[in-house]
Amino acid sequence: MNKLSKEKKNQLVLVAIVLAMVVGGWYAMIYKNQTESLVTLRSKRDAARQKLVQVRKTIDSTDQIQADLAVEKQQLSKIEETMATGDLYAWAINTIREFKLTHKVEIPQYSNIDGPKEMTMLPGFPYKQATLTIAGTAQFHDFGKFVADFENQFPYMRVMNLSLEPAANLASAEKERLAFRMEVATLVKPGA
Repeated sequence: MNKLSKEKKNQLVLVAIVLAMVVGGWYAMIYKNQTESLVTLRSKRDAARQKLVQVRKTIDSTDQIQADLAVEKQQLSKIEETMATGDLYAWAINTIREFKLTHKVEIPQYSNIDGPKEMTMLPGFPYKQATLTIAGTAQFHDFGKFVADFENQFPYMRVMNLSLEPAANLASAEKERLAFRMEVATLVKPGA
């Protein structure tokens, strides 16, 4: 390199710098973009593999899902057999009176039944709804047990707009006696 003139040495250094810039540009533009593309493709491939595994598991469990669906349909049919049909007012009063026989609750007041009408809480719901207001008295603990047992025994009925207050004109021995008023909403069997 000592035999080269200063001008040739400068040109050689300039060529080396230009070559380094070209290689650096090539790396930045082509190689780096290709490696980033490969990383992206690998992550998409891995996601597709995971989805394929889930789809295969779902396909393999189709028989179990169909068996579970058959059991659920049977349970729904059983529940629908006890749902409100025919004269809704008579059905509601008879159901509540029969249920309260095992509880220490007095229910002397029943309003007229409102419904059946479309259910507004869930659009496209296949059942209609009817509502009845009842009022009565009970001891605090007995009333709590009545409401809990009622909603557990009748999954298609709900207590709404419950109001409680101390029962008026009672002896001091019955301080825990409550007067209650509540709406009982029930689903009506389709086609009833």
